[in-house]
Amino acid sequence: MNIYNPITALILFFVIATVLFMFFRPTKGWFWILKKNVSSNEKVIIEDILKQLYHFENSGNRVDMKTLVQVLDFNNSRILEAINKMTINDLIFFESDVLKLTEAGREYALRIVRVHRLWERFLADKTGFSKEEWHDRAELMEHQLTHDDAEKLAARLGNPKFDPHGDPIPTKTGKMAQVKGIELPLLPVNTVGRITHIEDEPEVIYKQILAENIHIGSLLRVVENNATRIVFHSEGEEFKLAPIVAANLTVSPIEKEVVIEDNITRLSSLQENETAKIIGISRESRGESRRRLLDLGFVKGTEISVDLMNPLGEPNAYLVKGTSIALRKNQAAKILIKKD
Repeated sequence: MNIYNPITALILFFVIATVLFMFFRPTKGWFWILKKNVSSNEKVIIEDILKQLYHFENSGNRVDMKTLVQVLDFNNSRILEAINKMTINDLIFFESDVLKLTEAGREYALRIVRVHRLWERFLADKTGFSKEEWHDRAELMEHQLTHDDAEKLAARLGNPKFDPHGDPIPTKTGKMAQVKGIELPLLPVNTVGRITHIEDEPEVIYKQILAENIHIGSLLRVVENNATRIVFHSEGEEFKLAPIVAANLTVSPIEKEVVIEDNITRLSSLQENETAKIIGISRESRGESRRRLLDLGFVKGTEISVDLMNPLGEPNAYLVKGTSIALRKNQAAKILIKKD
């Protein structure tokens, strides 16, 4: 039996050495990978807390620990650890039971908000991702881009002042443009205005607005406003929203008399045997999608008619400059026409 002990010990030594090497291998070992993941998770928690506090403070709301834990999707003990570290690092402080941002914490939060809104603008202008995906994708990217990455992205986008929802994008020094307008439920009947902002939180309300196919930049006229519903006309369609949903729309009233013609509508409403002229493309269509529509001939003044109605609903084919072009309903809804 003893003759095998040296061999067994040697094998055991090599096994232990291999495991230790794999675990502590510089930069690529399991220990370093685990440490990086823990650090990354901690960074995500801290940045999410900062962003939530920024949004609470910016909307004039006070937040305590109980409220913060409810809105964050992390383990309670991890949140408490992060809060403790943030307090030590002078990013937040307690005023009685209310959590508040320090000046350094607010600056950090604004950097996160800047990256989030820049990335949403990038997704809207430079990719084919639907607007239903912008927020979640930006939520992931906001923790990954460095300060230099954010500045390069801003320069590539032309240093935009607003994201695709109409939210102001903080500059690198933390300054922001003002959103013009008031919440839709505050507008009296017969007011004409333009939608300047669509709030994308809470998600459940934002999804209702997306389902209604309401576009930022659209003109509207309020025709009914009471405690149970807000009714308005826009781009040839009638929209009915509960006040709590309508409150997510910011509208800038137009003081001078504006005529919203009844026969100006969306291409998606055009029927067979009807003809129309294109008067423009909604601001909702941006970047590559907008350029593609223009390249296909959907330009102001062009005659258009239905070439083929799909019995399954979509896509439908439209005749533009002698060419039949198929569009889905959500694409056609972004092209404004004036029926003959």
